Amino acid sequence: MFRLALSVLALMFSISAVSAHEFWIEPQNFQVENGTILQADLKNGQNFKGIDLAFFENRFARFDMILNGVVAPVAARMGDSPALQQPVEGEGLLVIVHETTASRLTYTEWDKFQEFANHKGFGDMRARHEALGFPTDTFKETYFRYAKALVAVGDGAGEDAPTGMETEFVALTNPYNDVLDGGMRVQALYQGLPREDAQVEIFDRSPDGSVTVSITQTDASGIATVPVTNGHSYLLDAVVLREAPKDSGTVWETLWAALTFAVPE
Repeated sequence: MFRLALSVLALMFSISAVSAHEFWIEPQNFQVENGTILQADLKNGQNFKGIDLAFFENRFARFDMILNGVVAPVAARMGDSPALQQPVEGEGLLVIVHETTASRLTYTEWDKFQEFANHKGFGDMRARHEALGFPTDTFKETYFRYAKALVAVGDGAGEDAPTGMETEFVALTNPYNDVLDGGMRVQALYQGLPREDAQVEIFDRSPDGSVTVSITQTDASGIATVPVTNGHSYLLDAVVLREAPKDSGTVWETLWAALTFAVPE
């Protein structure tokens, strides 16, 4: 009961205090052996550092593990932390997929929204916002998270593929098997189509825990190349900003795609 209470408090904190921050899946080990128990945390925070979120079914629309084309829903109990604690059978590139349900954020200061828009590469939003007749003093945003993580099970061989989420990264390079001298190639998708000239924020964490943040853009095919270093782990983040449906009670929707992986020593 005490553990569950702490999990609920952590969830409440994550919604209220860090709702506009990155959300990602963080396996405790990015390389595991066949037959072992895979553990992974759901994280919310900044600069690749954050709080752990427990397993609550009402907070997600999808939570799956995909290995060799076989999709297995994550099985857990309410309040479990890590949110994923499941044995894996087989070998290959395992893809963990997590899609949240809708959450809302209220802005009471225009500058806070503009600061977010600048950070995520959308530029000056005021003219567009006012042209749509939206208020600038108090307004709401609905946001969704679409996270993936790549884990090597055994030999780690295999390829990532689109999973059908509204927005997502697809890894075009296998970080555990491929030669990465030219970097890690990923494709950003929105509604199944490439996102041209989309901003990709790169969080590069070294073995000592220090994090370097950089930004790149996708090309005309939605592809970005991320420089990587052996022994480091990575979080990629890209956001879609679109008008919310008129009957939703909010004015904007943000769709956050995240991809985590590690590069072996």
